[in-house]
Amino acid sequence: MKKTLLAALGASIDTRDSRRTLDAAQWRTEILSGLTVALALVPEAVAFAFVAGVHPLVGLYAAFIVGLITALFGGRPGMISGATGALAVVMVSLVARHGVEYLFATVVLMGLIQIAVGLLRWGKFIRLVPHPVMLGFVNGLAIVIFLAQLTQFRVPGSAEVSGHGMSGGEWLSGPVLWAMLGLTALTMAIIWATPKLTRAIPAPLAGIGIVALIVIVFGIDVPRVGDLASIQGGLPSFHIPMVPLNLETLTIIAPYAVILAAIGLIESLLTLNLVGEITGQRGGASQECLAQGAANTVTGFFGGMGGCAMIGQSMINVKSGGRTRISGVAAALFLLAFIMVAAPLIELIPLAALVGVMFMVVIGTFAWNSLKILRKVPMTDAVVIVLVTGVTVAYDLATAVVVGVIVSALAYSWKNATRIHAHTRIDDDGAKVYAVQGPLFFGSADGFAELFTVEDDPDRVIVDFAGSRVADQSALTAIEAVAARYEAAGKRLELRHLSRDCHYLLKRAGQLMTESDDDPTYALAVDYGVRTGQLGAGH
Repeated sequence: MKKTLLAALGASIDTRDSRRTLDAAQWRTEILSGLTVALALVPEAVAFAFVAGVHPLVGLYAAFIVGLITALFGGRPGMISGATGALAVVMVSLVARHGVEYLFATVVLMGLIQIAVGLLRWGKFIRLVPHPVMLGFVNGLAIVIFLAQLTQFRVPGSAEVSGHGMSGGEWLSGPVLWAMLGLTALTMAIIWATPKLTRAIPAPLAGIGIVALIVIVFGIDVPRVGDLASIQGGLPSFHIPMVPLNLETLTIIAPYAVILAAIGLIESLLTLNLVGEITGQRGGASQECLAQGAANTVTGFFGGMGGCAMIGQSMINVKSGGRTRISGVAAALFLLAFIMVAAPLIELIPLAALVGVMFMVVIGTFAWNSLKILRKVPMTDAVVIVLVTGVTVAYDLATAVVVGVIVSALAYSWKNATRIHAHTRIDDDGAKVYAVQGPLFFGSADGFAELFTVEDDPDRVIVDFAGSRVADQSALTAIEAVAARYEAAGKRLELRHLSRDCHYLLKRAGQLMTESDDDPTYALAVDYGVRTGQLGAGH
């Protein structure tokens, strides 16, 4: 069994990892990083299971299966996946209305949708997410991680868990609260100091180990992992979701599956980019979609709640030295070992130690430089950073990213729409030349039409597009409309420096073009059906 797993692990490591041979020190670092991640996964998986309204083992099994499959086959070595709060808050209404079996069926369909996205290679569209949106994403997620840790400062079992924290319930007080705060601060101090003393052990693991030892030896009364729930269990077993296979079931689970698939892929692909910036790796978006889809499909058949990439645990892994698939696989296997044989020991770990680790993740994740550049970047970029951060905290990541991309796109379109203008002159033959400057697209089409004074122009007019770029069908329609105005006035119009696509697509103005050797060769963003037909004025 062990040899088979190692063979699969070795075969799955991509070419970037296989070029280097891991020495004993790196193996130790990878495995210890995985152990650190596994310890941090336990309370997160349990808490998110509570959010979704399912048994804690449903969350733990999801963390194990999703984590293992994505570690082996995902698009970025070093990334960690598991049960997440972003998905759990969507699942809660499904479980409340229809039960956990419908959740398992939904997770299976969610996985199939993600596989389809991977096969269609739609993951590449994550490139359309602007950098200000990325900054807002990491800032918002850092705040969400911070708020989620505040749940550990409430009396276990006294509060209702929500997406970003707990609502209601009683706060810890007195000596217990002070002990919790002191141990959290001690954990953070150990994590800060450990790299200055030694790199033989990941700093987060040192913090967890030392603080746990202090609590156990001195019998300090603080909340521990076991106070959340028992994590004792066995191997996940194959289980076909017990739901009717009919159209009614599909209408129930399909909307949830689409939303979960979208949220999961957005969070995973953004985390993939973030980890890639730290590790210097590129690509892998489609592979990550396929791995996430396969992981969720399998998870649905083994009693798990599904999952996606976890930015907090990914940051723990990368900053602990995890750079290959070994650390992710180790994290999943350690988590399974906790469930099956080490639950009594893991349940003794104080929550303060894990909170301290996550607080250090928050500090390392938040893009502090974004606060300095808010006054230096364009106003629209600053607004997008703040907007995405706020929406991430108030709603969810997927909504925040979509809002950020839309606002960025509208701001970009408006900015370019105002750039259209023309320099005019009279040439030696008495013809008036309009040298158009700026992009011509749907946003600037009206401004383009206003550049021309048809009634006052001479009988021969030349429109030179050397300084412009015709982008879409709206631009072609605007050119056709201008040509029609000059035709109606009985004046001769010539169009210069348009691309071959424009030559091909323009009908009324096509005969007005003059070809030259320096015509541009760019393509237009128009539908192929329009290309094969003929675009007339007013269409």
